[in-house]
Amino acid sequence: MINVVLYEPEIPQNTGNIMRTCAATNTKLHLIKPLGFNLDEKSIKRSGANYIDVCDYKLYEDYNDFLKQNKGEFYYFTRYGTKPPTEFDYSDSNKNIYLIFGKESTGIPKEILKDNLDNCTRLPMTDKVRALNLSNCVAIMVYEVLRQQNYNDLLRYEPFKGEDYLNF
Repeated sequence: MINVVLYEPEIPQNTGNIMRTCAATNTKLHLIKPLGFNLDEKSIKRSGANYIDVCDYKLYEDYNDFLKQNKGEFYYFTRYGTKPPTEFDYSDSNKNIYLIFGKESTGIPKEILKDNLDNCTRLPMTDKVRALNLSNCVAIMVYEVLRQQNYNDLLRYEPFKGEDYLNF
């Protein structure tokens, strides 16, 4: 199972977009408090469109609470990571894979990263920006894991118009 973990997210629009990505990909979302917003805010609902009710998510009081309740392979996304995501093997769909992302302003604390250096990664980019938007990073990484797993059982056609929509 693919899991996205947001450590103390601050921006409701990012979390809403991530909820939509998780709903679209059968990915479980884990939210570690404190959050910089209320989950019932209008901005979350607007960003998540009409998909929040189908997003599988869970709240945790803190990082230790999250660790106590979850087991699997943990990958930490940080601008300080030195390995690109392609250096990791996410292909086993029977494993619980956790993609852990930090808060928008400061990322994942050094205290957490220092114990997990072998599983720290970063998306390669130029020196013109410090980091990509959080919701973009989550989408890129979820789809990298899905690509390595051959997209599991996700639909390969648009479900509302049907797979023959473009056949004239």
